[in-house]
Amino acid sequence: MEQNQALSQPLRTLRGISDKRQALFEAMGISCLYDLICHFPRLYENRGNMTTVKDASPGQKASIILRITGVPHVSASRRNLVRLSFPAADTAGDNVYLVFFNQTYFKDRLKPGTTVRCFGMVSMLGHTKQMLSPKVEFLTSDADISSLPPYVPIYPLGHGITQNMMADAIHHALQILYPPHTPDTLPLFTRERYHLCAEAYAMHQIHRPESADALSRARKRVIFEELTVFALGLALKKAQQEQTKPLPMHAVDLHPFYQQLSFTPTGAQYRAIDAICSNMTSGKSPMNRLLMGDVGSGKTICAAAAIYAAVQNGYQAALMVPTEILARQHDASLRALFLPLGIQTALLIGATKPKEKREIKRALQEGSLPVVIGTHALLEESVSFARLGLVITDEQHRFGVLQRAKLRDKRRGVHTLVMSATPIPRTLALMLFGDLEMSVLDELPPARLPVRTAFVDDSYRARMYGFVQKTVRNGEQVYVICPAIDREEETKRVEEMQDSYIPDAPNIDTSATNENTLCKCAVEHAEELQRQFPQFRVGCLHGKMKSAEKEAVMQAFSDRKIDILVSTTVIEVGVDVPNATLMIIENAERFGLSQLHQLRGRVGRGKRQSWCILVSNAKTGDSVQRLQIMKQTTSGFEIAKQDLALRGPGDFFSKGGMLDREYRQSGGIRFHLANLCDDMQTVQDAFSAAGEILQNDPLLQSEANQRLKTKMHLQFGDVLTL
Repeated sequence: MEQNQALSQPLRTLRGISDKRQALFEAMGISCLYDLICHFPRLYENRGNMTTVKDASPGQKASIILRITGVPHVSASRRNLVRLSFPAADTAGDNVYLVFFNQTYFKDRLKPGTTVRCFGMVSMLGHTKQMLSPKVEFLTSDADISSLPPYVPIYPLGHGITQNMMADAIHHALQILYPPHTPDTLPLFTRERYHLCAEAYAMHQIHRPESADALSRARKRVIFEELTVFALGLALKKAQQEQTKPLPMHAVDLHPFYQQLSFTPTGAQYRAIDAICSNMTSGKSPMNRLLMGDVGSGKTICAAAAIYAAVQNGYQAALMVPTEILARQHDASLRALFLPLGIQTALLIGATKPKEKREIKRALQEGSLPVVIGTHALLEESVSFARLGLVITDEQHRFGVLQRAKLRDKRRGVHTLVMSATPIPRTLALMLFGDLEMSVLDELPPARLPVRTAFVDDSYRARMYGFVQKTVRNGEQVYVICPAIDREEETKRVEEMQDSYIPDAPNIDTSATNENTLCKCAVEHAEELQRQFPQFRVGCLHGKMKSAEKEAVMQAFSDRKIDILVSTTVIEVGVDVPNATLMIIENAERFGLSQLHQLRGRVGRGKRQSWCILVSNAKTGDSVQRLQIMKQTTSGFEIAKQDLALRGPGDFFSKGGMLDREYRQSGGIRFHLANLCDDMQTVQDAFSAAGEILQNDPLLQSEANQRLKTKMHLQFGDVLTL
């Protein structure tokens, strides 16, 4: 039990960790020993592959055993840069210079005769080789050479933390957490069945591997355990939810609701509504259901049916959406649907006038208002309900887990429906939402025509503008999407990219900064299009505008007072203008597949044929592949599969990736090393292992499983204890 408790010990229990240094670690999200040992290296330097001065190639890194042969030559530049150059030689007598800048402490440490292992970049100084700012490890005897680690970890660092500080802290933490005979977190039958190494071995090897094979085995074990802990947490959370007594509801007649619709729902919509209503009336546990559907699949009607059922049972319903634009849109559509049915709705957003806001809050508290649609304003402490029975969050990826729970927890036993248009492969969704039942809308309304997609470069701009002119003259409207608001924002974005570049970031094409792919910025592009089409009305929409300004522009576009709307991705979610039939996405290479698909979903919402034109000068690489995929399919789920194959597992969750916005929020899923997309077989094995563990110990109450519970709390507590 002591070892389990040690996992949560603060860092200051370690030697050399002061309160000040602990604060520096905490700024990195490292607050306890478990966080520390789970701060894994981002890469490893292979210093074990030794070479000689003669065989070291200029322009490449090398690891060489050297002896200092003389005193350093010291020089200083006008920029106060002190240069130290140490003569050295390898065992064959070949000479090399070790060059350091502003590291004057080496004068006292690198004495003639000192033997070191140096790792760094080799270059030429005249006819002599040199190593610039090499990493130095001191040797006292020949025997020390064999004890040097072949692979040296390189850790992600925060302000004030060095590699040596991090490595020393982790080393001491491992000694505390893994003394001899420490019980393993995973049971023996799990380790044997899935051929996993011991936990202590894995943790030591992943931080200081003895070989590539040892590192591979260690990573396999750590990933498997992390996924197993997550799977256990989901299972326990679901069991906890099933024990909660739901608010009682009875089946209602939905025919009056269906009669108000101007169309016939799809089979998928009927099935989803039946599943939702069955959940709410089962009496077993509160509904906790994910409704996942592609753009335009009709999730809102399913939500409306759930609201109708809840109201008919005498309960209140709350629909929370991420933007005021979307909230107003839902309010208008639901008001038109429910008013003939005698159901009152209200809109509660940040822009709601104080007097009106007070009246809405009073009506909710008294129970006289059955339905409210709102944004984050619904989460305010002052918002209370008399009989809240149903909570719905639309575009759920825009809310963190904790935000959704805050609304749900306004009343115990409330039924919950979360909706998402972000396409996720079904297997992956089951892993991510294992505590939720799931409905998938895999049919589009029969009247919907698929959006036709074209991929062109700037040479087609004249023809494209001709198409814009034809579209507007036909009485239809046009979206033009730009990746940046203005030149100032684009300059800042490029600078940030240069300062903190993330390799292979999926939504950033580094070639996009050259002259051939000059970024189209919304403000200046709107001005350009107004000059190009003086006979048409051009509007502009972006995130820097005040809410009232954005609302006014969108209302004008909806009322057909704007012909061409130039916008940033602020219109990505939920804007419904059926008369808009053409979308042009400038610099399309700058967007990920998921975002392109969401944007394209803003057209094709009426009965006319719609088009999406992707404009990019990209010629090679992933950018072209992404755009070709968009051209070939309109299925969000097929796009998700292609995106996963194209990006690879790391990029799928990386900055700007399909799931980044969805799950790396406050209260979202946080894995140290595992990646749900990395190896689906490992994911499935981990979930099977979790099931086997729970068969023997359903609530993880045994002494042997306490370490599992401790890790579950430390890593996923905010998510899995809701």
